[in-house]
Formats: sequence, C-alpha cells, structure tokens
Amino acid sequence: MDQALEQFLQHLVVERGLAPLTVAAYAQDLTDLAKYSNQAGKYSWQDIRLADLQDYLAYLEQNGVGPRSRARKLSAIRQLYRFLLREGLTGHNPLEWLDAPKLPKGLPKILGLEEVERLLAAPDPTTPLGQRDDAMLEVLYATGLRVSELVGLTIPQLDLRRGVIRVVGKGSKERLVPMVFRAVEKVNLYLRHVRPLLCKGQKTQVLFLNRRGQGLTRQGFWKIIKGYARQVGLPPELSPHTLRHSFATHLLWRGADLRALQLLLGHADISTTQIYTHLHTARLQEIHRQAHPRG
Repeated sequence: MDQALEQFLQHLVVERGLAPLTVAAYAQDLTDLAKYSNQAGKYSWQDIRLADLQDYLAYLEQNGVGPRSRARKLSAIRQLYRFLLREGLTGHNPLEWLDAPKLPKGLPKILGLEEVERLLAAPDPTTPLGQRDDAMLEVLYATGLRVSELVGLTIPQLDLRRGVIRVVGKGSKERLVPMVFRAVEKVNLYLRHVRPLLCKGQKTQVLFLNRRGQGLTRQGFWKIIKGYARQVGLPPELSPHTLRHSFATHLLWRGADLRALQLLLGHADISTTQIYTHLHTARLQEIHRQAHPRG
C-alpha cells in the first residue's frame, strides 16, 4: 500500500502540480483508510472491495466525521483508484457503484456592507500589528484571496504602481488580481512603517510577518480575524473565507460579470463561481419580499 500511495502522491505533485497542503490532505485521508484496512486484514489496495469502503464510511460516521469530510475522503479514494487503474496497479475499482455522502444544502455565509465596514475598521492603525492587520483585511476584501494565498504573498508578487497582485493559486496557477486604492495605500504604509520593524533584519520576501519576523500561518490569521469579529460583534463563525464570499457576492450585486468573477477568484470551473448567483438571487428575493405590498 505504501509504495502505491507514494506513487500517487508524486503524481499529484509532479503531474497535477497540487499545492503541498493539498497533497498533505490527500496523504492523511488515504493513510487513514490504509490503517483501517490493515486492521481488517487488507494489506493491498487490490484487496479492498465495495463492502469494505461502505464499512469504512459507516465507521467514519459513527465516529463523528461529518458528511463534507466523508465526501472529501471519498474523493481522495476515488482519485487514487483512477490512478491505480491507469497505472495497472489494480484490476478493479471498488467505488464504481458507491455514491458520495449527501451534503447539506446551504449557501455560503456572507457579511453585509455595513458589517464589512465594521470589521475593516476594527484594527488599531496606531500600533504596528494593528496597521499590519488593517492592511491584511483591506487586501483580503479588495481581492477575495484565499487565506493561504494571502499569508503566502511575497513582495515580488506586488505591483503597487499598477495596483495589482500576481497570485499563485491552487495547482500553482497564476492570476492577476487588481486592488482598490485604499488597499494599495494601506499596503504601502505597512511596507514603509511596519514591516521593517517586524522583519528584525531577517532576509525574507514574505509580505505579512508576525512579531517574530516570520510569515503568518493560516491558523494565525484565522485567530486574528475571529478576534476582530468578537470585538465588533460579528458572528463567531466568521472566517477569512467569509470575506472571500462577501467580496464575490458584493461584486455581483454591483453588476460584475460571472466570467470576470471566475478569473478574480481563481476558480478552474465556472460552476464553482455560480454559487454566488444563488446568493444574488436570494438577496433579490428578500428585497422583493420586504418591498412588495403583499410581501
């Protein structure tokens, strides 16, 4: 199992160009299945049958693994077996008749315009870390970056004269994303007055640094944004992705083209972007309900 799994992970890195964090998630999901299968006396991917996978999914559900996580694990297993079949490392696909777990239907949570203003006004720009956070929140809402893209930004990716960022997204795909003037201004202030203090003489190209002069982690920024959410009375489940959803939805509200939005967000498939049209429709329905005399 280990050798075949290692070949698959190399395929994800070399041929598909997936990011290290994505490959690590695949590795964890498939290692979990391998351990479960070993305990059941199955020591090869060839040995696993449909009934084994059904038992595994039931085991995950009994142990509190939610439908989205089960669906993600199943997707990793499905892609592994496609690879094994293609490479001649197995002669069957046990997932051929296995359906993915049903996911709860729901639209992404977004902030209203007034809520975004409250969040962006939360950092104290008179302190170094407050000024850094001020710039980060402005960039996040101005560009709709994923949190991994935001914390991974480097100085060479910035073109502040033109007001654009060269973003390296999923699958190492690059895209140019424009920023509004306010975000450019705040990044300039951060670069001039704060980053030299945080850098502490270290040689690093990472844009946003922590107090030790190192790049912020995704988890570190999650804690920062949740702290500001609590400070201004916003929902505790607010995350960096909430601002990405809000960015996309607010652009649609103001007439942005769906194809342009797909490019800005870095979606490989426009069907992923279309979720925001449902949010747009839901808002129009709410406006209609409130404004109509018979609503």
